[in-house]
Amino acid sequence: MNFRQIKAIEKANKERILKICPGVPERSGIYFLLRREDGFKYAYIGQAKRLLTRLAQHLSGYQRIDLSIKKHGLYSAENPTGYEINYLEFPEGQLDEKEQYFIKRYAAAGFQMRNVTSGSQGKGKKKLESKSTKGYMEGLAKGYLNARKDISHLFDLHLTVGTKKEPPTVNQAKALQKFKDFCDWQNKC
Repeated sequence: MNFRQIKAIEKANKERILKICPGVPERSGIYFLLRREDGFKYAYIGQAKRLLTRLAQHLSGYQRIDLSIKKHGLYSAENPTGYEINYLEFPEGQLDEKEQYFIKRYAAAGFQMRNVTSGSQGKGKKKLESKSTKGYMEGLAKGYLNARKDISHLFDLHLTVGTKKEPPTVNQAKALQKFKDFCDWQNKC
């Protein structure tokens, strides 16, 4: 993607933001992304030196909140469970303090926070407890575990393990051993 395309996407995202929340300035402040669904309240609170630009970045980014926005969309009459956008302007020197204040306030009000940290760009910033996201290796390990369980279940109910020739060739014996190791033969298959 070239610079011109990136700027065109940013401009379109800013227009989307302004349709949802007219008047968002390019000044510093705190922004609130709020949504409600099935009786639950969700919130993400962030700070920005340029509010409109930062909100537009969320529409095309890949952070946790960006992906949630892509999944649930922005609030509209057709999408009542999408994220609502609100903001308050503050001087840059107050952003860390105000962001932490509002994160605590919304958490105390019963919102499930989508923030990864307690806010701030420096002093007082700490990671919030949350359901950890799984990485590639954890997903791969879980996939193997599920495959083992499925294969084990199939052999318990319907299948037997063997080789095409008796006695097996060296390669067939290796393949059979590899299969048994995959299934954790002692405990599963």
